[in-house]
Amino acid sequence: MREITVTFDYRCPFARNGHEAAIAALRAGADLDVRFLPFSLDQNHLEEGEPPIWTREPSEWGTGALALLYGIAIRDAFPESFLDAHIALFAARHDQARQLNDENVLVEVINSVGIDAAAVQEEVASGRPLKVLAEEHTEAVERWNVFGVPTFIEGEEAVFIRFMERGRADDLLRALDMLSWDRLNEFKRTRIAR
Repeated sequence: MREITVTFDYRCPFARNGHEAAIAALRAGADLDVRFLPFSLDQNHLEEGEPPIWTREPSEWGTGALALLYGIAIRDAFPESFLDAHIALFAARHDQARQLNDENVLVEVINSVGIDAAAVQEEVASGRPLKVLAEEHTEAVERWNVFGVPTFIEGEEAVFIRFMERGRADDLLRALDMLSWDRLNEFKRTRIAR
């Protein structure tokens, strides 16, 4: 079984495309073990020397941290429901243009996939997901030099990938085959024919 890690922040449409591809591959029976790793774009865009978002009051977290905490809480405490919730959180942001820093929106999304939102809120309030966000974001930066989402990681190889189409398991599998090709640093089209 191939073990990969993929970073996420619900605000990024390319993260959505990549995560839908990973989930489609899993649901199609791909021989993958996927670790879904939160990466805070709010933290990543702080000015040098500013305190980390996870040391601040919730009102100073930025627009993406609360949704990440919900995602972590569900991933770790309700793993059987994570994939559905993960897709629903991306959809709320990108299909419905909902604000994921509004806890009422998060509760509605979680309830819509059959998860007890009160239990998720309790898990978030415990502070554990915030500690996990700090640890996992820091690991991504320090271990793999992650700078954005989605970054796909296998072993010590990490590649930032932007898929142009949603949910394409075949695109994901093709990209994963390129992870070990370490003589290629950047491959970026100058324009997209659309």
